[in-house]
Amino acid sequence: DTFYITKEILMRTQTSPMQARTLEKHDFSKGPLKMISPGVVYRRDTDDPTHSHQFHQVEGIVIDKHITMADLKGTLELIAHELFGDRFDIRLRPSYFPFTEPSVEADITCFNCGGKGCAVCKYTGWIEVLGAGMVHPNVLEMAGVDSEVYG
Repeated sequence: DTFYITKEILMRTQTSPMQARTLEKHDFSKGPLKMISPGVVYRRDTDDPTHSHQFHQVEGIVIDKHITMADLKGTLELIAHELFGDRFDIRLRPSYFPFTEPSVEADITCFNCGGKGCAVCKYTGWIEVLGAGMVHPNVLEMAGVDSEVYG
């Protein structure tokens, strides 16, 4: 799923490494970690109405005491309505990503058919727009962050 320039060099496939480096360096005695990692990424996807081989990815992370899945859901709903408008509904579906637990896929109402079902949304009425989840406790521990205190 990557574009290799040479056997050793490939085009960036995600923006996650910026978060990992920041997590390792953050001083939690000065407050929570809140950041976004925007950037252009490249993947070997076949272009269609919902996929592209090149796209702008924006990853966000908040690490603090007492952060819950409810905080994540509220943030995703707010962002979806700000980006796409209030006429779009959002739904979260369980999913799997190796660095989050629990993990979800976020979908919005299909922009083409308004949720009725069409070829663009594969007759589901929904378009997947992002994956999300709570940072896996192992990721926190590997960065030297106490996963019993922070999430």
